[in-house]
Amino acid sequence: MFRLDERLMVYLHRAPVDFRLNINGLATLVQQALGLDPFAACVYVFSNRRRNRVKILGWDLNGFWLLLKRLEEDRFIWPAETAAPTLTVEQLHWLLEGIDIGVVQRHPQRVYQHVG
Repeated sequence: MFRLDERLMVYLHRAPVDFRLNINGLATLVQQALGLDPFAACVYVFSNRRRNRVKILGWDLNGFWLLLKRLEEDRFIWPAETAAPTLTVEQLHWLLEGIDIGVVQRHPQRVYQHVG
């Protein structure tokens, strides 16, 4: 079964794509435009020009999954070009929920030597 667990790598395709592309077309984009392996244990996220649709392509042992989300009235907030082209699964969920991941910041990771 296909799972979006914490260890899964998420790659974002920056440019809008023609949503008439199917699994084969998107897998070719992954290979040629992103320079990545479409058969890797990763998911690849694509959007259309109007940013009201998202497709997620993933490989699962013996076949591809293609997930589609279409918004009826709103738009996805696509990360800026300067943001990293990889996301965490948590950031992918935020993107799908309409949260602008470009402005969300975590507290810095701190390492403490002792208490008190």
